[in-house]
Amino acid sequence: MKGEVNSYSKVVVMKSKLKWVGLFGLILSALSLFLHFTLARFSDPGVSDYYYQSSSSITIFSWRPVFELPLFLKTGPAYRRLWGPVRKLESLHPFANPRGPYSGPRSESSGYIFVRIQGGFHDIRSSISDVVVVARILNATLVIPEIQSTTSSKGISSEFKSFAYVYNEDQFTAALVKDVKVVKTLPKSLKNARRKKEIPSFRVPRSASPYYYLHHVLPVLNKHSVAELVVSDGGCLQAILPPHLEEYQRLRCRVAFHALVFRQEVQELATKIVHRLRAPGRPFIAYDPGMTREALAYYGCAELFQDVHSELIQHKRAWMRRRGIFKGKLSVSSEERRLNGSCPLMPEEVGILLRAYGYPWDTIIYVSGGEVFGGQRTLTPLHAMFENVVDRTSLTASSELTRIYGREVNLDSQFPRTPPSIVQVKKAEAWRNAGPRPRPLPPPPARPKYPHNIEGWWGWVAESDNEPESSVMELRTNAHKLLWEAIDYLVSVEADVFISGFDRDGKGRPNFASLVMGHRLYLSAASKTFRPVRKEVVRLLGGNREHLYEANNTWLKSVRQHFRKSLFDGAMNASVASKPLSFLSHPVPECSCVGSGNIEEAWTVSHDASSPSSTLASGTQFAAAATLGVKERCPKWMNDDNETSSRLKDKEIDEDDEDDNDNGDVSSSFGMFFERSNESDGGEVNKEEAAQLEDQEESESAE
Repeated sequence: MKGEVNSYSKVVVMKSKLKWVGLFGLILSALSLFLHFTLARFSDPGVSDYYYQSSSSITIFSWRPVFELPLFLKTGPAYRRLWGPVRKLESLHPFANPRGPYSGPRSESSGYIFVRIQGGFHDIRSSISDVVVVARILNATLVIPEIQSTTSSKGISSEFKSFAYVYNEDQFTAALVKDVKVVKTLPKSLKNARRKKEIPSFRVPRSASPYYYLHHVLPVLNKHSVAELVVSDGGCLQAILPPHLEEYQRLRCRVAFHALVFRQEVQELATKIVHRLRAPGRPFIAYDPGMTREALAYYGCAELFQDVHSELIQHKRAWMRRRGIFKGKLSVSSEERRLNGSCPLMPEEVGILLRAYGYPWDTIIYVSGGEVFGGQRTLTPLHAMFENVVDRTSLTASSELTRIYGREVNLDSQFPRTPPSIVQVKKAEAWRNAGPRPRPLPPPPARPKYPHNIEGWWGWVAESDNEPESSVMELRTNAHKLLWEAIDYLVSVEADVFISGFDRDGKGRPNFASLVMGHRLYLSAASKTFRPVRKEVVRLLGGNREHLYEANNTWLKSVRQHFRKSLFDGAMNASVASKPLSFLSHPVPECSCVGSGNIEEAWTVSHDASSPSSTLASGTQFAAAATLGVKERCPKWMNDDNETSSRLKDKEIDEDDEDDNDNGDVSSSFGMFFERSNESDGGEVNKEEAAQLEDQEESESAE
């Protein structure tokens, strides 16, 4: 009996000890979690930037950059080839200040110009630059333009309306004080007249000449002291102005690149995204697919897709044809359009080109430019080639995006909360009134139709030939798209490399990507901006279609040569293809200057074989600037700031010439679709062939 008591007491003591051990373990776990989150909050931003501290919880972003390849040395030839500046364009600098006699706005104004702007992000940005120039030509006082897509949207925040929904009104007014008079609203008397629709209104044509405004709008403006302009086609002034109005071209640059500043909340979020992209210590690529439904329909590229997507594109094309947006056949061969370079490059094709150029599988690629038609399924091949393909949704918390929208009213969901009931199908009349048995077999029942099946973004295709009217939620989303594209615009301008799949919108004009490339050409002309010729790319891909993922060296060299040429030749082609349609897509040479040296002397020196390599490269830069038409020398204060950087660049050029003759260094980024490491089952790559490809630097000849 005594033994049983002792054994029982031992069991009780053992259970008590286990409880204390378990309690001690829980306390240690809690302390460990507390210390972890504390260190993550107060440690170095470069380490803890993946965590976002909100007011209630800590959100861990879904993006996790995984890098297998070591960081490139920034002084190495492989890094300079992939990420370094374009040497031919290093002598160009932004300079949009007036260069001749240019007085401020006159004290006596001709009247007030009130503008309503319709369209998407790139249409609005181009139109604002145009209306400022129009106000200057007419010597009128400009009322801050009204963005129609925000004023007509329901449910968006009342804090930000119209112009202030995207841009900073105070910065816009202050930046243009020496150019035009800008006010926020009309005087009370004119405001009442506008409310009663008693002021004259003009629906101005796209690319109107200055003559149109001087002979049609100015007389009405002098008579009524106010005129309303409705701009709906993404621009109201011709892109290329006469030579005597060149100062107005620089005014466009001052408006687009200095006065049009996004509001603070948008800028802060874009800055956070850029910081998170660069937190791993690596450069990144910004990629704009340019695959909108309107652009695909305008150019007849429906057959690039399948199923309902192709039907949606063709339906939009029929809608455009009925409204005269384009003239031509309704049904066209998408393959012929693609071979002609009229269709966008698919994400898979862009991924193949980037891998062929030498970008490794772990390169960070930021997808910009709003919604991609076809959804994530279209981007799947790009995700398969590159590990770190991200966008704004994967780099931001939902609360951060909500903050830029402001306080918005709650809207009822367009979908019913309770499960919808099946629509009852009546039996056929013959079956119900048939005689006694045996009866004929009843007709097969119709497929059950749920209301939510035909209320989606595509369900109307099977029910009607007309697209449904936009719901309140869709109108709100259209306003949000302006903010999304504003964020993508800032990130794309700051990117180390930018590439576009398409540079035209749904009306055949320069799109979002064209404005980004124009801004990069103005702000930092030497930053890498690939402008591949789509027709040539399709030819290259078609010639090696059977072995795209096992390409030979000859094909790789052809792709890399085309990409290198597109850095400079693409800018030259844009001056012919894009500039006549949109000045902001190519603001050179009007808004640029040459850093230092003499262009004529540099051209002579560049053809002298006995010149030192640094002088030869410098002469090549000035010759390239002269080819682009830039002849204006930068002011002395700008040259003084660039003297040190010029000496460093000359030193780098000398080092590059030495690297060109060294074929012994093999970069790990070689190979289009080789294994991720040299120790893979596929075996080692031929190092001699790799060296031949990786040592190909940008051609610096003055051809």
